[in-house]
Amino acid sequence: MNDFLHLKKNLKKDFSGLKPIKVAVLGDSATQFLVQALRGTGYDFGYDLNVFEAEFNQIDQQVLDPTSELYEFQAEVVLIFQATHKLLQKYNKKLNQTGFQNLSGFAEDTLAHTKQLISTLQSKTNAKIIFCNYTEEDDRVFGQYANKVEASFVYQLRKLNFLTEELAGQTGNLYICDLSTIQNTIGRETFWAPNVYTNTEMVVSIDALPHFAQAVLQIIAAFQGSFKKCVILDLDNTVWGGVIGDDGLENIQIGQLGIGKAFTEFQYWVKKLQQRGIILAVCSKNTESIAKEPFEKHPDMVLKLADIAVFVANWENKADNIRKIQKILNIGFDSMVFLDDNPFERNIVRENVPGITVPELPEDPALYLDYLYSLNLFETISHSGEDAQRTQQYQKEAERVIFQEAFTNEDDFLKSLDMISDTKPFDNFSIPRVAQLSQRSNQFNLRTIRYTEDDVKRIAQSDKYVTFSFTLEDKFGDNGLICAVILEKRDAQTPENKTLFIDTWFMSCRVLKRGVEAYTLNTIVDWAKVNGYATVVGEYVPTPKNEMVRDHYKNLGFASKGGVWALDVATYENKTNYITRK
Repeated sequence: MNDFLHLKKNLKKDFSGLKPIKVAVLGDSATQFLVQALRGTGYDFGYDLNVFEAEFNQIDQQVLDPTSELYEFQAEVVLIFQATHKLLQKYNKKLNQTGFQNLSGFAEDTLAHTKQLISTLQSKTNAKIIFCNYTEEDDRVFGQYANKVEASFVYQLRKLNFLTEELAGQTGNLYICDLSTIQNTIGRETFWAPNVYTNTEMVVSIDALPHFAQAVLQIIAAFQGSFKKCVILDLDNTVWGGVIGDDGLENIQIGQLGIGKAFTEFQYWVKKLQQRGIILAVCSKNTESIAKEPFEKHPDMVLKLADIAVFVANWENKADNIRKIQKILNIGFDSMVFLDDNPFERNIVRENVPGITVPELPEDPALYLDYLYSLNLFETISHSGEDAQRTQQYQKEAERVIFQEAFTNEDDFLKSLDMISDTKPFDNFSIPRVAQLSQRSNQFNLRTIRYTEDDVKRIAQSDKYVTFSFTLEDKFGDNGLICAVILEKRDAQTPENKTLFIDTWFMSCRVLKRGVEAYTLNTIVDWAKVNGYATVVGEYVPTPKNEMVRDHYKNLGFASKGGVWALDVATYENKTNYITRK
């Protein structure tokens, strides 16, 4: 974690070329140093944060006044920070007025005001809202008994945090920045400096600001589609203690005895990542049959072979093996995390695989988890039912790669797959996955617009747009939802000027070179013909990650026209592909 001085030095660096993001900061306490920390941390994340900082304690005025500077600023992200110390002041005032007997509804009353703020913001802007939860604070009026007294501040504070989490779960575009956990991790003595507060109205210490800013930027990065999608695991002394080839199956350390507990708990954490949708791969210097033996035979192994999407165990260079894994998974190296106990192997991978994240694991395996928790490498802003199927989908993809090697003719290979697509407008089942795919897709994403689930619902219900989701199933299994298209209707006075603009076209890279692009365009043009549209227009907005689709429209027969790509519907002939509509 960088300190505040490092973040201040970042402010003097050149921000040109970084992605600009407009962020509004609303706080009920002093936020000027928080803004500096956010901008400095933004630089480390590759973002140029253009920050609007509201005046001290002006949250209500900025949100409830439709003519405020907040709405004039047109923020992409709004950060709302209300301090526990300020909440305690409100509690104290009410207590002084009414006594304890009327404070059992304090949390609900506070939440009602929060709901008003959020609903007002969402009625006037499409900004994503980050709302900070409340850090723990005990006024010690009741001591430990406060946990049983509903009217106590401790009881109401914890109830309020729970109710706020429930609200976020029910509200699109609302996300929680978990300050409570940050304070619990670094300690209240580090987070809160009473002497600074009395003189400056700052409720977060200088030492805590980098932790605060890091948490906010991790959420913003997730908005921008910056996700870790894969964990690549070394095995010996990483997944289990000892060396399987030397010590044998019976003597490796896992289970509930001694240091074996640390490895077992590490495996449980990795297993939870897999169940959440993170891809697991193995990269081990080992004989494959020996490396697989614990997964197949050891009674204390939490991880099984079925949890591993790609298993590579040989005596080759680990950097080269990671490139093999990347080729099969077809995701960016910057989406990968490599965990290895050996510092030599870590350095080899860092130096030879640009973009991959290689944490510096502690020497003591008992410290692995706490260290990894502190990094929070797997931030996300969505979760869907399909996530649990991701490992199986990538295992099937590895089978396809091997199967394809038997063919010399690509058309013969594609025909043999027996591909079927369920193609239809967005619905309640596909909306969560469409939102997630928009956030995760970086390479095959023509305009790289990120949509939350709430955004997708709004588009799906609008007469201004036409939507299509595409699944893909073949002889190896179901890939799930792999492509989504959003078309904006641009009607005109005359039929010859009616245009469909491709607002969004993104696709999972797992299905590249299967003819999905051709099938998708055929679907778009078929709809355009039936509904009287003369032209389909597409746009490519370059990013550092979507170079692969630079010539996408050109290759599909679009003509360059005024900075966009245009396709004449009347003269279009359907492109050959081997996908059947379900």
